[in-house]
Amino acid sequence: MLLRLAYLMVTTVFSFLRLLSTGDRAKDIEILVLRHQLTVLQRKVTKPAFTREDRFLLAGLLHRLPMGTLRYLILLVRPDTILRWHRDLLRRRHAAASAHRRRGRPRTVRSIRVLVLRLARENSSWGYRRIHGELAALGIKVAASTVWEILKAHGIDPSPEREHTAWSDFLRSQANALLACDFFEVRTLTGVRLYVLAVIEHVTRRVRILGVTAHPTGQWVTQLGRNLVMDLQDAGGSAKFLIRDRDAKFTAAFDAVLAGAGVRIIKSGVRMPRMNSIMERWIQTCRRELLDRTLIWNQRHLLYALREFETFYNEHRPHRALQQAAPLRPLSDPHIDLVSITSFDVRRHDRLGGVLKEYRHVA
Repeated sequence: MLLRLAYLMVTTVFSFLRLLSTGDRAKDIEILVLRHQLTVLQRKVTKPAFTREDRFLLAGLLHRLPMGTLRYLILLVRPDTILRWHRDLLRRRHAAASAHRRRGRPRTVRSIRVLVLRLARENSSWGYRRIHGELAALGIKVAASTVWEILKAHGIDPSPEREHTAWSDFLRSQANALLACDFFEVRTLTGVRLYVLAVIEHVTRRVRILGVTAHPTGQWVTQLGRNLVMDLQDAGGSAKFLIRDRDAKFTAAFDAVLAGAGVRIIKSGVRMPRMNSIMERWIQTCRRELLDRTLIWNQRHLLYALREFETFYNEHRPHRALQQAAPLRPLSDPHIDLVSITSFDVRRHDRLGGVLKEYRHVA
């Protein structure tokens, strides 16, 4: 826009300079010719389109002429339109000048706005009045209407519309009492299809391989449920929920065994593996680190390999969720002084012929 406006102004200046060297008689004839051409154009053009640059230039040239002169000019628009364009230009200039002068109350401090949004995010049942009370308890003096305006500006709904427990919130709040189980399939070298049932604890990431079979009947799954309950009682576990999918192999008898031990069954959605993401991630780890690198001969060989991987996973393999500790081996060792040690005496222990490797300091 600015480039086009500058071009129009330069061409207008050159036209004005050309008129200075022209006589009055030539100017009068040129004006009559131009007026006649405008009359001809008005017969063909119903409503001409003016750009913003055209409006600016015409308003700047014609606003200084007296009203009497404008009435007799032959223009493509009415004189009132030219004056309206001029008023619009002045209004925009005043609006741009006043935009730098902010009016009203000063803007709320950014730290207060961040705190209000944090309280609303962490407490879905709190409305703006409850958040205002919490701020007052912290010694932060703001109006309740200010809290309401902050929430509205960031698109946060009122508390009745936000008061629901998301699945991720449920997993975080109940991690100490959550178990998750699932089946996964393994093919042997002879093409036999075997099914493995495993359970993982959410808080400790401890894995239990419950069993392997080629024919997972409801009675077999129920017996594995009894074995799981006994293992949890021997370990002093405090599990209250078990996440499982809607596989038909989990019968009502299996649910009844766990319900008798005080464990409530939570079913995941249909084709929603993210609802059982921790178990699905472990199955992926088992395939990537063990099954994809091992030739499974039969059911006995598979059970042996899974038991070795279970021991390796629970006692040695580091986990990011546990600050690089293992489920049954917390990081309780003191930090090693790297300055005083010139060499490390680290030994390797192989499992399953080197598929799994463990490294430990020599005692």
